[in-house]
Amino acid sequence: MKENMRDKTTQNEGTAQCACPIISSNDFSFYYGTTMGVKNITMNINPCSVTAIIGPSGCGKSTFLRSINRMNDLIPGVRAEGKLVVDGQDIYDKRVNLVNLRQQVGMVFQKPNPFPKSIFDNVAYGPRLQGITNRTALDEIIEQSLKASALWEEVKDNLRKSALALSGGQQQRLCIARALATKPRVLLMDEPCSALDPLATGKIEDLISQLKDNYTIVIVTHNMQQAARVSEMTAFFCLGELIEYDVTSKIFENPSNKKTEDYITGRFG
Repeated sequence: MKENMRDKTTQNEGTAQCACPIISSNDFSFYYGTTMGVKNITMNINPCSVTAIIGPSGCGKSTFLRSINRMNDLIPGVRAEGKLVVDGQDIYDKRVNLVNLRQQVGMVFQKPNPFPKSIFDNVAYGPRLQGITNRTALDEIIEQSLKASALWEEVKDNLRKSALALSGGQQQRLCIARALATKPRVLLMDEPCSALDPLATGKIEDLISQLKDNYTIVIVTHNMQQAARVSEMTAFFCLGELIEYDVTSKIFENPSNKKTEDYITGRFG
């Protein structure tokens, strides 16, 4: 499978080809006022896979990630150019319903950010916004989501406990459960392990490996070893541009671009 994908990678265009990508950007650029965040990003992301985005600080990794569910729209004066398609829909079309988009494209942030509510109410938040109020239905969603985030066995007897009383690693898995509760197709992760200890990081990485069977995961990480462990495809960004996008093993073992090699080997970044 990886070899087939590698054969289909067109380095000159900086894009990995896929018959039916779930996320597809074509000359996508994003600006904060007059400041460029990313420029002319063209890449396809395959369904039910893990794609890592790596690169030095300020290179546009998080800008691109947050563009996929239009989280950047919360910042005044931003604008987008080009096309960014999720599940066949141009998400920067003015007719796009942002609430629906963010339910289909869940996000987990750098630091765990549970609501100051119970574990149950954290996970139930999204489904309730979707109009689900039946207690039996909610109970099922909460159990499924917590099982999917590998947290159920640890909290099943204390669902009314405050989410803020959980450990950092548990809080991050709770945030993943909260994102999964709306049944998204895509899960975005922005440095999800940077605030966690090695043990909690290992649990999140194991969870990512399990979730990719049912979800498309895009993860931004400064940890290149983590990118190598969890992803099938890796994109290297630098100064707002996509420098190289290929099968992860090729990026780390035989990169095509000198800038990628320099970053991977620690010569800069």
